[in-house]
Parts: sequence; structure tokens; C-alpha cells
Amino acid sequence: MSEPSEDCVFCTIAAGGIPADVLASSEHSVAFRDLDPQAPTHVLVIPRRHVANLGELADHPAELADAVVLARLVATQEGLEDGYRLVANTGARAQQSVFHAHLHVLGGRDLTWPPG
Repeated sequence: MSEPSEDCVFCTIAAGGIPADVLASSEHSVAFRDLDPQAPTHVLVIPRRHVANLGELADHPAELADAVVLARLVATQEGLEDGYRLVANTGARAQQSVFHAHLHVLGGRDLTWPPG
């Protein structure tokens, strides 16, 4: 777990330095709408502390659980009771583009499989 990075956009959002459409927050996590939505509902859930990816967040089970619980809360708030997808891209080869752990909450339409 590393300290917040001044050049990390998600650290800046978590600290309130960049405006975001925040839907929910908790002690350890923040949920906000994605600026480039890939589904009718596309929300990002990030840990408040800088962690490079979900694999590293797994070393801190309480914070990982907090992010998943917040994702479920947002899915319920957004009316996704009939189904939603949680996606975590880990590493450049998986198309992770911001190297701060985050979950994508996707829903509002039928989601196909396989996703990639």
C-alpha cells in the first residue's frame, strides 16, 4: 500500500481535488460515475488509499470487502437488482489504464460473455 500520489487521478478524486459525480462513499472507498461509460450504468469504486491494483488490495481484506459492499450498494441504488457485472482489470495486459485499484460496476443492459 503506498501513499496517495499527486499524479494519480483517482487519488485526487478520492481527496476531493477533482470534481466527480460521487454516488456513495464509505470509510475506505468512493464510488463515482465513469466519464466514458461502457454501459447505461458504469460506476467506478476506488479505495481511498493508493493501491496499484486489485491484487494488491487483496492484501487488505477489510478494504477489499468495503469496496465490494459499496459496489453492491451502488448497484442497488441504480436499480440493477436484475444483474450487474463487477470488473477489475489488473495490469496493462488486462487493459488497466489507471494504476489505482478500481472496480467497474456495469449494468442497465444485457451483458454478453465472454467480455473480452
